[in-house]
Amino acid sequence: MAYRSDSIAAVMKRLNSQYFLPAIQREFVWKPDQIMQLFDSIMRGYPISSFLFWELNPENRDKWEAYKFIENSAYGGTHNELANVDGVNELTLVLDGQQRLTSLIIALKGSYTIKKKYKRRGDPAAWVKQKFYLNLLKDPKEEEEDGEAGIRYGFEFSEHQPANSDNAYWIKVGKILDFDNDDRFDDFKIAEEEKLPPNTTKGQIAVFKKNLDRLHRAVWKDEVIAYYVERDQDYDRVLDIFVRANEGGTKLSKSDLLLSMVTSKWGGMNAREEINNFVDRINNDLARRNDFDKDFVMKSCLVLTDLPVTYKVQNFSISNLSLIRNNWDAIKSAMERGVDLANFFGIDQENLTSVNALIPVIYYFFKRPKITLRGSTPVDVKNSQGIRRWLAMALLNGILGGSSDNMLRDIREVLKNNGTNPDFPVDDINKMVAKRGRTAHFDSYSIDNILSFAYGRQLTFLALSLLYDECGWGTMNYHQDHIFPQDLFKIKKLDSAGFSREKIISYTGLRDQIGNLQLLLSDENQKKTNMPFEKWITTRDTNFKRRHLIPDNPDLYKFENFDKFVIEREKLIKHRLEQLFGPVEQ
Repeated sequence: MAYRSDSIAAVMKRLNSQYFLPAIQREFVWKPDQIMQLFDSIMRGYPISSFLFWELNPENRDKWEAYKFIENSAYGGTHNELANVDGVNELTLVLDGQQRLTSLIIALKGSYTIKKKYKRRGDPAAWVKQKFYLNLLKDPKEEEEDGEAGIRYGFEFSEHQPANSDNAYWIKVGKILDFDNDDRFDDFKIAEEEKLPPNTTKGQIAVFKKNLDRLHRAVWKDEVIAYYVERDQDYDRVLDIFVRANEGGTKLSKSDLLLSMVTSKWGGMNAREEINNFVDRINNDLARRNDFDKDFVMKSCLVLTDLPVTYKVQNFSISNLSLIRNNWDAIKSAMERGVDLANFFGIDQENLTSVNALIPVIYYFFKRPKITLRGSTPVDVKNSQGIRRWLAMALLNGILGGSSDNMLRDIREVLKNNGTNPDFPVDDINKMVAKRGRTAHFDSYSIDNILSFAYGRQLTFLALSLLYDECGWGTMNYHQDHIFPQDLFKIKKLDSAGFSREKIISYTGLRDQIGNLQLLLSDENQKKTNMPFEKWITTRDTNFKRRHLIPDNPDLYKFENFDKFVIEREKLIKHRLEQLFGPVEQ
């Protein structure tokens, strides 16, 4: 069948009344500047690529979940709402073109909520809802040298209608939908022209009219939307068409494909909403902020139910999906307990460099539905410490980074063989990891790598946390603190103190290294401020030095011996790691 074409206004009437989105579609991801660029292309008369629609036969209307197009989007993502398609004739699902069609409906009928600069995400005042406006006095010819990627027309998202001036006359772009016939539009154009300031030039009036006419024509007259309608009812064929159509667009998550299949086969439950809500929960409602996605949840489902680990569509067969559905409550519980424990350790979106490293811990919980490891029983304390150290070691050594399906499979086998034993089998896992050629313990290279970690790096907290017996860093407000305060290392101070150029280079190079860092509670760190270490350490009790691995030699607390202090403290750190993980392999 040949392509058809329609105007934007005609298609707008069908969105969320006849045209909907399949569960297979990813969520809306375009940003405001992409929406502006789309409208700029439309105003120039440029093609905006074709669209692909799937028209369902009436008897198949209830077989597939349909979702509404988002009219009011928020930066960072907005979940689509499940649609009620009862009574919808010629139900049509959009296979290709969601981002463009959603952009059109947001600009013409909805809004885009953004976060103000320098405001915290958790502050309600940080978020503002913006509408889409066009400056009718901006001459697009002034920007003709910008090339195809630039913006010629005066589009802008704004919380309030921008103020008019000698060079600007703003209208809300969606207002153009009110004028479905030429007479009404002409009356509107005359009325708006009369509102222009008396000093408006003839040239500006000409630009004003031309821009308004162009907007009306682009929305109501030009057949901008070129689309092909697929009527084949074979879902596998449509899935293949969808994958091919979306290969060149924004990267498609595997979970967006799989959730369509899951949704249609999880009787009595909307899998897409269920999994979206669960991802939101583990990201936003636990002790720390996390950054998991649907792919992590879907892959965990494979591992926990002892299915093939590789994250491929074919592994989500009807029988496998049924198995996952039957275990879904237990899967959610295990995942939440695993993430909660990692958060308790202080591991969150800032330093969880491989989400796969958390899956073995979640599997351990899945096989033991009543364990949380947040109590004070001998089993809780022993395994909480063991998992904390193993997880930190796995992240620091990158055991489950990159392509790790085989490693995950083999670790799962060790956990399965552990049976009902309440202990997390750290030693057995590490032996298996070593057989696969990965570093399960800390060798000389690993130690040197850890000692080179610097203040503020993603993994520095994990390395520092191993220096302490405490587990609950996620429940404390702590700082990464410089033992010898940063203020002492200013070049001018070092120069005025008479340090040689070589000494200055050495000191500044060591300033931010692990050897000069510790974890302090925030109030303790604030009291410490820039006090010289040799003075501040006298205000601490005798246990402080042991706890923070401070060398027991007061001569090293003098700033002139800072480089020697770092050497001695690094020895203590190395010894601590040997105690935790066994002798360092050379």
